[in-house]
Amino acid sequence: MVRSLWNAATGMNGQQMNIDTISNNLSNVNTTGFKQHRAEFEDLMYQTVKKSGTPATEDTVTPVGLQQGTGVKVAATQRIMTQGSLQATGVDTDIAIVGDGFFRVEQYDGSWAYTRDGSFKVDSNGQMVNANGLRLIPEIILPEGFQLETLAISNDGRVNVRVNGGLEPVEVGQLELYRFPNEVGLENLGDNLYKVTNASGAPIAGRPGFEGMGVTKHKFLEMSNVSVVNEMVQMIVAQRAYEFNSKAIQTSDTMLQTAVGIKR
Repeated sequence: MVRSLWNAATGMNGQQMNIDTISNNLSNVNTTGFKQHRAEFEDLMYQTVKKSGTPATEDTVTPVGLQQGTGVKVAATQRIMTQGSLQATGVDTDIAIVGDGFFRVEQYDGSWAYTRDGSFKVDSNGQMVNANGLRLIPEIILPEGFQLETLAISNDGRVNVRVNGGLEPVEVGQLELYRFPNEVGLENLGDNLYKVTNASGAPIAGRPGFEGMGVTKHKFLEMSNVSVVNEMVQMIVAQRAYEFNSKAIQTSDTMLQTAVGIKR
């Protein structure tokens, strides 16, 4: 009887984290380059009362054992790396990735981070940076006298701009993308950034459109891949599962109350 109380409690805890994951997805539905997360569950250890195959007589064995479960736990929060929808922005420094790959930026401590958020800006030095001022790597530095409205970025990452009213564009840099053997193993840092881990593997650099890399789309942004409808359905399922577990606790409590009342 007491076991059912604790089993149901683990179920309520698990569904609470499931709801937390779903709410995080919904809160980031308009976050550029955000990737949906999914809570994954696994059962806890079992207490074996009788093993299957235990001898029953001299000539027979028990075909089925007896095990009692101890509940559930959240095993992982899986990141779903499907392509988000593209949104045309018309902003000269916006870049979307269609396909595999991440942009690389340099953090304040000199380490590298990776992002699918292509909403870049141009700082006072003519350098392309993200919204927090982190430099895009390889560096893209626009020369003095550049005309931002003439900035053009090709599908293979070549960056061109006109300078000092010239008619011919000047190539000022080449974008690189980075992919990973196991991209879902990257660690979320916040600010739309990811960090390399032992699980993700080392980054593989490449030119957009070559060697399995995605292509770059100028004046577009990749939006979140979260489906509001699917998340609302998952929220309803998680809420009902939470209620079922709470009912199991109430039922166990009622049965204990009945057992206690026998003495009267």
